Amino acid sequence: MMVSVGIDQAAAQRLAEAYLGALGRSDLTAITGLFSEAGLVHSPLYGPMPAADFFAALFGDTSESRLTLRGVTHGSKADGTALVSIWFHFDWRLPSGRQAPFDVIDMLELTDDGRIASLHIVYDTAQVRPAFEQETGKQSWRQDLA
Repeated sequence: MMVSVGIDQAAAQRLAEAYLGALGRSDLTAITGLFSEAGLVHSPLYGPMPAADFFAALFGDTSESRLTLRGVTHGSKADGTALVSIWFHFDWRLPSGRQAPFDVIDMLELTDDGRIASLHIVYDTAQVRPAFEQETGKQSWRQDLA
């Protein structure tokens, strides 16, 4: 059984602000610096990927993003691993400027030193997936095709 050091609300809020700040600026160095060396991202559009690869792909598919924080919570997994959830509105603009907005919860699993070990992105892709695929010419990831 893994037991992680807990995180308080102030630390969760600071992490959320750093994460959303880097995401909003498309700052690859800053955002990957929040992750552990082996950090993974699980995305409904891109699938599971190393954090650096995921954010490089996302930033390449983004002409602009506006983020509106809705809430931050903290807790732990059943095994004691520290969790931070960030609920926000992502006003995502694809390379042409086409809008693909959505509300999202990013669930961050943390290492003992407070870095992100794993990010699980949760949102309804019904509207976003077709826009993403049409705009980028890429087929988005689907569990049934993996």
